[in-house]
Amino acid sequence: MTDKTFMGYRRENGRVGIRNHVLILPLDDISNAACESVANNIKGTTVIPHAYGRLQFGADLDLHFRTIIGTGSNPNVAAVVVIGIEPGWTQRVVDGIAKTGKPVAGFSIEQNGDINTVCAASRKAKEFVHFATAQKREECPISDLWVATKCGESDTTSGLSANPTVGNFIDKLYAAGSTLCFGETSEITGAERIVAERAATPEAAEKFMKTWEAYNDFIMAEKTDDLSDSQPTKGNIEGGLTTIEEKALGNVQKIGKQAKYVDVLEPAEAPAKGAGLYFMDTSSAAAECNTLQAAAGYVLHLFPTGQGNVIGNPIMPVIKITGNPRTVRTMSEHVDLDVSAVLRHEMTLDQAGDALIDEAIRAANGRNTSAEVLGHVEFSMTKLYRSA
Repeated sequence: MTDKTFMGYRRENGRVGIRNHVLILPLDDISNAACESVANNIKGTTVIPHAYGRLQFGADLDLHFRTIIGTGSNPNVAAVVVIGIEPGWTQRVVDGIAKTGKPVAGFSIEQNGDINTVCAASRKAKEFVHFATAQKREECPISDLWVATKCGESDTTSGLSANPTVGNFIDKLYAAGSTLCFGETSEITGAERIVAERAATPEAAEKFMKTWEAYNDFIMAEKTDDLSDSQPTKGNIEGGLTTIEEKALGNVQKIGKQAKYVDVLEPAEAPAKGAGLYFMDTSSAAAECNTLQAAAGYVLHLFPTGQGNVIGNPIMPVIKITGNPRTVRTMSEHVDLDVSAVLRHEMTLDQAGDALIDEAIRAANGRNTSAEVLGHVEFSMTKLYRSA
């Protein structure tokens, strides 16, 4: 594994990206229209409209800035144009992204209006596209590849094939010195003790259990008669998973057998303890989880699915893996790697893990994933409270 390489974009801060986006990034929801106009004017840009950004406070506001700044800071982004309604918060995002060393510029709509703002921002975006398209890929060690994972639309085949395939991948990249991430706090319920035992240190185990218990306490205080419609989902039940415990035991197959997580991250928090496996406190909603992991700096996502899922992300390629032969047949356009041969005893998990490594390197070298080809760019901010 240590001999494996990929062709990536080495950024100013030393991190390596596998895509080269020029991002048009709205600070807030009412700046979406201006950002979309800039993206329409300047080809080769990527715009990420979203629903939030006004009248948030406390931890919610901190998470908003962490997510927006982290998204712009992701190594898959070459340069960023930020547009907000007012200059103060817009500059805060610009300053946060500028710490990476990449080109970034901010524009505010107040006292300028949309037309003047769009005109000025479009000129800067054009300049950034010229900059980005002059960047060249270079050979990088596999240890420079930051990979996140979550699963979705799980069924009985998930825990038997697709998830352990990811686990095999995680073990191998962990040994090679890569930086890795898993999450889904809610869907670990029933396997939380197993996850606690996989911590690299007693401190990490204690931090994980506090994180999980805080979620569980919230659920027990706020639960309604409709909670059963969320965990497990209707799709999970159709696929043979009747309890959250069954779902959780399949879920944790994604972290393999050898890897131990070194720290527990807040949502969208970038890891700070060096290479290794990290747990991030996230929702199990696919778009929310992927958005938070991309904001933490992960550049590639592995998404094992049983019943089939269509999720993508605007800046982080998503590789979908399934072991369900029906999903391969009915949703083939969404499947990047078919590991149903594992269930037929025609492929070992070790072989499946190697196949996933090959698929990941192809994606890292520039091959578009199914989600990218089909235009799936789901981006969903996590919100904690009501707005002020």
